[in-house]
Amino acid sequence: MVKLVLLHKANSIYEDEPDAVYDFPRSYLKAVEEAVGDWVIYYEPVKAGPRGYFAVAKIERVIPKPGAEGRFLAMIEPGSFLPFDWEVPRLIDGRPLETALTEQDGAPKKGGAVQLAVRRLPEADFARIVNLGLPQELEKIEATRYDPQNSALNEDAEPFDRPVLERLTRRPYRDVAFRRKVREAYDYCCAMSGLMLRNGGGRPEVQAAHIRPVERRGSDSVRNGLALSATLHWMFDRGLVSVADDNETILVSRNKVPDDVVARLLRPDCKLWKPKNREDWPSPKNLQWHRENVFGQVIGEDLISWH
Repeated sequence: MVKLVLLHKANSIYEDEPDAVYDFPRSYLKAVEEAVGDWVIYYEPVKAGPRGYFAVAKIERVIPKPGAEGRFLAMIEPGSFLPFDWEVPRLIDGRPLETALTEQDGAPKKGGAVQLAVRRLPEADFARIVNLGLPQELEKIEATRYDPQNSALNEDAEPFDRPVLERLTRRPYRDVAFRRKVREAYDYCCAMSGLMLRNGGGRPEVQAAHIRPVERRGSDSVRNGLALSATLHWMFDRGLVSVADDNETILVSRNKVPDDVVARLLRPDCKLWKPKNREDWPSPKNLQWHRENVFGQVIGEDLISWH
């Protein structure tokens, strides 16, 4: 097995969904097959400014792309994709983070390997990039973000020194990373009410909801998340609300939710509040899954009380 850097460009001819599938030509087949069962880092160059390395994921298998001769799909292992807390530039202090892109004097190489869409990545380079994008102390950073004197931190939120791969598979760490990215994408506003609620200390009360749960093959991509108030998060998980097939109209289980509750909780137009960045908009496939598998199937319906 080998770790890789995968080049991703929005709106390219290759139909990538970074949290689900990576589309690539035959010329990279050998390298990608070697990476099956191992981790990859996504990289995106942006003309207006370097986006850089932005996420990590694990390749589950490789298959030919149906109906596309010479193209292949690297299928991403469900639950492995994780966006970086902050995007990592290709160069730091003028030096590349990838050894293969570095001249002997430390200067960046030009052409050649730099142009490759799939690049092998040494373990040390992988660890360095991940540590920059997903710092070990992320849980403590979040726990003390609005309360620097927080004394209620448990042991898991204290600084820890875990191997990179252990950190990438540790659910509490991934939950913190997911929550930070989703709430930031929605500007700390609830996607269904449009409200930004903060407590007395300035902490945003909005939560991050998985549209398709991780335990049901959902990902930790922002596209599989909605920023929701605690009440609407509860309702969404129990199938009382969902999103229509236009990917913006909020659906309500009218036989379970009184009209006055709807009027108090949802935006007047009953439309979803979406992130400014279109790439962070909720995935239509995930919304469809929620409609078909959760909406209307209320859990513990006799316990519902709106008083």
